[in-house]
Parts: sequence; structure tokens; C-alpha cells
Amino acid sequence: MRITVLTALTAADRAGSTGRGRRAAAAAHDPVADQVAAALRRNGHRASLFAAPADLRQLVAGLRRRRPDLVFNVLESFGGGANATGGEIAVAGVLDLLRLPYTGSGPGELFLRQDKGLAKKIFAFEGLLYPDFAVFTRDADLETAGKLRTPLFVKPLTADASIGIDGRSLVHDTRAMLQRVAAIHEELGDSALVEEYVEGREFYVGVLGNREPYALPPIEMDFSGLPDGAPRILGSAAKWSPRSAEFRGTRATIPDLPDELRARLQRTAVDAYRALRVRDYGRVDLRLTETGDIYVIEVNANCYLDRGGELAAAAAAAGLDYPRLIQSIVELATERQSATSPAAPAFRSPARSSSTPRLPAAPAAPPSGSATPSGGASR
Repeated sequence: MRITVLTALTAADRAGSTGRGRRAAAAAHDPVADQVAAALRRNGHRASLFAAPADLRQLVAGLRRRRPDLVFNVLESFGGGANATGGEIAVAGVLDLLRLPYTGSGPGELFLRQDKGLAKKIFAFEGLLYPDFAVFTRDADLETAGKLRTPLFVKPLTADASIGIDGRSLVHDTRAMLQRVAAIHEELGDSALVEEYVEGREFYVGVLGNREPYALPPIEMDFSGLPDGAPRILGSAAKWSPRSAEFRGTRATIPDLPDELRARLQRTAVDAYRALRVRDYGRVDLRLTETGDIYVIEVNANCYLDRGGELAAAAAAAGLDYPRLIQSIVELATERQSATSPAAPAFRSPARSSSTPRLPAAPAAPPSGSATPSGGASR
């Protein structure tokens, strides 16, 4: 199959500025795109990489030149400026208009995932537990789901990758909350989500599938290495700054869990995945309280696919190495496209290789207490 791996080419990369975390100045695009392309080639596909500049005409022209059977979409931003973080929604819409099959969620699903306040309202309808919250828009309007109890956690409403999240995000009074809200408005140009802080164990559960999605073994974030008094959160430094105390003090592990608890975590993750209509693959962030309640913190459609990351580690624990994980996503996208769009795409009809591996019927039990690979791109 001819597959184009679509990623973004940012203005900062083109200018040669020094990057942190997953984007380095030496590479004009996210290195995960190279990892995905290599895995596709190993699976026998003809894979090319398209680092799309922030120009719609160049994006469309580049896709037309490549004429792919499938677009493997790992693009996370597009267009530059304040709208860059929502650009992936528009790009998914462009792919739909071009009638190009692509992996992952469409514009509607990405919008539901991005607006965390709207997502929580859907969780409420579905009967899923979530932290009570309020939304502070940039024009100071307040939308609340009830009276909030401190401590509170303040984060951007739409940004991902822990942008705008650090030790200051956990607040204990109204004054600190309003200061943090103002900082998000001014520094990030985003609305602020204020939610009750849920104390407990933090789990990430990967999910694969469409009509019959299933959950991979849960990953637990170990915060035991953080300094005394530091909030047990995975902020920006813990994800992207290898020299920071937050990065060194946290690690992702595959915990040894009772069967009943593992099943509850996986069932909650699948329910949240379905609620937001995530397609092909995703990751659900959960918190488990001392009383045994499971709260949905966030759902990540088109989650980060670094081969050292949580989704890849969970897949490996379920018997899927990285190339097979990528192939599984390809097959899920192709099957979904065939089921929902019988008409031929505008460029080429998707062709499925009969020699590609199938998804396992159920995930295997994870090794007890093992840790995922470390490194900045794994967060």
C-alpha cells in the first residue's frame, strides 16, 4: 500500500530555533513521523513522509503529488499562530474533502477531544465519573457544573501535550486560581479549565478499534521520585525536560493489578473512548481514588505514537511490537473506510495486503511491575 505519513513543518523548525522535548531544530518535523514511516516500510508498505508547511495550498498540492492509498496522520498542529493547536481539526476536514482515507479521528471527533469542557458534559450524559469543573473563557464568562471544592487544578481548555501545566497548576484558593486563569489567557491565548483535583493513582489506558474497541494493559505513572511536596502531576517539564527534577522523578510502569481492577480500568477507558467517538486508536487518562472510584481525566484521540511511549509499551505488553501496532492502526483505518465509504476515493482505492498481521483477539496479560522505556519522547 502507498502510504503518506503526514506531519507538520513548523515556522520555528524552518527558522532553525532550538527545540525542546520531541521537536528538535535539526529535524523539520516531529521524529515520531520517521518512526511510523520506518515501521510501515518494515511491514512492506511504500511509505513517504510529508512534513506539511503551514500553507493550505501547499498541503493540498503535496497530497495530490503523492496520490496515497492512505494517509497516516500524525499531524498535531497546522497554520501557525494562536490557531495552530486546532489546525489538526481543519486538516482532517481537508482530508475528508479530498476523499483521502486516513488514520485516526476525523474533525468532529478531534473537536470533541480538544474541548475538555464539552467532553466532560458528554461523560456526564454517559454516566462516567469526571472532576467537577468550571470554564473561564478569555472574555471572563464563567460556565460551571457546580460548586467547586479546593484544591483545584487549572489548565488550558484546548491545549494538549501538558502545555501550560506545571506546579502552579494546582491551587488552593480563589486568588491563586484567578492568577493562573489569567496567565493561561495571556500566555497561551486559551480559555482555562478549572477542575477539582482528584488525588489518587494515575493510569493511562490505550484503546484500539472501532466497532469493537478493546483496551490494552493499563500503564501507571509512578510519582514516587518527585521532591517532597511536589504535586503528583505530569506537567510539561516532566514530559519534555530530561534535566528537570520532574522528569527524573516520574516514570511510567506496567503495574501488577488485580484482575478486577484491571478490568474496571479497561472498561472505563473503552466507555470514554466510545463516548467521544474516537476512531482507530487513542489513550484515556484516568485517576483511581483511595475509595476505588475511577475518574476520567482526559481522552486523547490520535495520541502520540512514539515507539518509547505509553501506547507502544502497552501494546508490547499485549503482544504487539511497534511495527505490528502501526500495522494494526493501518488495518483499522482501512476497514473503517471500506465499511463507511463504499464509493472510491478521489485519488486511489485503498488496497489491503492479505499478508498483514491481524489484531489479537484480546490483550495478553502484562509482565508484572515492568517499566516502560524512559526518555523525553516517551511521555
